[in-house]
Amino acid sequence: MKRLIIGMLATAGMLLLALPANAGGELNIFNWGNYTNPKLIEKFEAEHGVKVTLSDYDSNDSMLAKIKAGGHGYDIVVPSDYMVKVMIGEGLLLETKPNQMSNFKNMTKQWQEVYFDKGRNYSVPWQWGTTGVTVNTKTYGGDINTWAMVFDPPAELKGKINVVPEMNDVINAALYFKGFPTCNSDKAQLKEVSEMLVTAKKDWLSMEYGNVERFGKEDIHAGVNWNGASMRARLANPAIAYGYPKEGMSTWMDNAVVLKDAKNAENAALFQNFVMDPENAAMISDFAKYANGIDGSEKFLPADFAAAPEIATPDWYKPAFVPPCPQEVNEMYTKIWTNLLK
Repeated sequence: MKRLIIGMLATAGMLLLALPANAGGELNIFNWGNYTNPKLIEKFEAEHGVKVTLSDYDSNDSMLAKIKAGGHGYDIVVPSDYMVKVMIGEGLLLETKPNQMSNFKNMTKQWQEVYFDKGRNYSVPWQWGTTGVTVNTKTYGGDINTWAMVFDPPAELKGKINVVPEMNDVINAALYFKGFPTCNSDKAQLKEVSEMLVTAKKDWLSMEYGNVERFGKEDIHAGVNWNGASMRARLANPAIAYGYPKEGMSTWMDNAVVLKDAKNAENAALFQNFVMDPENAAMISDFAKYANGIDGSEKFLPADFAAAPEIATPDWYKPAFVPPCPQEVNEMYTKIWTNLLK
């Protein structure tokens, strides 16, 4: 009976309630590169006596591959919305019950009931944003609100384009540009997309994750990019602008989740609660320049943050998540992606 009671209590969400302010121990976080405010980590370490080790990745797919390979030692990862759903389905995440944590009350109502984690039993918001295009307006002065900047670029931008190495973002962008639906299983349409991507790649300079400094220094002049990264580049170089492709674009939300095999599950759950504090959520946004999904955080952000052109979306744009596609579609996308990376 004693073992049964211990087993019932041994979820990170319930253990969190009994943790002292100074928890001690370690925490290993695996997050997107250049996406975590060092001051946030320092604050968590100081408040809770926990030593944090931070490692980074450049795509949802590379993160998932590392986790599934095992032996990684990570406690927390920060997957995008569709990947959260995939990881829940594959039994890779610990049900920490963020909806029962003390700071859950701060989560914006819009994000409490999401398609990828109904009721928020596994995940807490890290940041959310859009995938569009970034363009140096000194180099190109025309309309930038189109995926043509990447897939049929003007002469001024050829050879100066960077595309982030995130398979779903790039293939979805190509589908939008062609006027095709997402999660597409039409072989003829996917063949068109594949051929267009291969042809377009000849006009690209690179397919790299890190692009903020490269845009700022004008090593690259256009590309598929995320809104916060584009804002950071603009703050370094006022000629940088973020385009909202009129053909269609996706919304995403990255979320902090705890791995099923986490060695420091209690500290990981403590960190989930920590990032739902408005002041701490603001630290995340102030560093990476994306909205965060936590009410009250705006009080701790610069007054002009919400009105920034990369944050204040156009009136016509409505958030449009792309849920996980069926396995057969993913397999076709992977073939397109593998061919593109050759």
